Amino acid sequence: MKKPSLTILGCHSSIPTNQFHPTAQILEMKGFSFLIDCGEGTQVQLRKAKIKFNKIIHIFISHLHGDHFFGLIGLLSTFHLLGREKPVSIYAPKGLKEIIDIHFKWSYTRLKYCINYVELSSKKLDKIMENDKIEIFSIPLKHRIYTNGFLFKEKPSHRKLNIEEIKKISDIKIIDYKNLKLGKDFKSHDGRIIPNNQLTFPPPKILSYAFCSDTSFYLPIIEHIKYVDLLYHESTFLKKEENRAINTGHSTANQAAYIAKKAKVKKLLLGHYSNRFPNIKEFEKEAKKIFFNVEASEPLKTYYL
Repeated sequence: MKKPSLTILGCHSSIPTNQFHPTAQILEMKGFSFLIDCGEGTQVQLRKAKIKFNKIIHIFISHLHGDHFFGLIGLLSTFHLLGREKPVSIYAPKGLKEIIDIHFKWSYTRLKYCINYVELSSKKLDKIMENDKIEIFSIPLKHRIYTNGFLFKEKPSHRKLNIEEIKKISDIKIIDYKNLKLGKDFKSHDGRIIPNNQLTFPPPKILSYAFCSDTSFYLPIIEHIKYVDLLYHESTFLKKEENRAINTGHSTANQAAYIAKKAKVKKLLLGHYSNRFPNIKEFEKEAKKIFFNVEASEPLKTYYL
């Protein structure tokens, strides 16, 4: 299984330009390709990143400001034109379904595939998806309208078989492998107990990713994102424009770094930059004064957990 990765499609706020693309990213984890937010131009960025459209089954929209979902109708239309039949699940605040339905109603489009909507309304940490490999939670954020972040967590894997050691014990048959993977000791025919850790290797480390955009400086999220391997936290402004951040419901780079430090995350990615700051390294420089492992995210760059 590939190591989880995050590909940034867009990491700027508000108005798209030739160089600046609004929020969208692809998280690849446990064989899934999750699309998180879908700003204008997302499908073009997906093509540049060579990400296959048909791998996208789950789409997460943080809130209903246009720079986070204006690319969605175009992407869904492209799915239709490409003859897609596989269903898509969209996790988003109430209202998005109505917006999409109106568009397809008045364009007289009957999609070839089904859209399953999961409307989000909780103001607390809430599990919104789960299977045998992963669980996903919505994280309440503080913005001008109802907004969620998202927490993606791998589930524990089975232990790995140490075939070289297993071959040394003739009693062990293929039928015993399942119990060994589950961590059980082996009892031989003569009554000997062979410890599981002698016959298997530990499972891979459980990895996690948290997406927090858009939000004011909001301390309650710390308890929800503790120890994550990678945190994407918005940093729309630099410290010198903190008052503007407060008034618009956004955060500064140093505030994002403070959240990362208090949550003891492994790495911080900054994003959602205001277009008034063309040099994104300024955000990174400011954040590094508080949190050491930080990077200013860039479009079409991939980061590994």
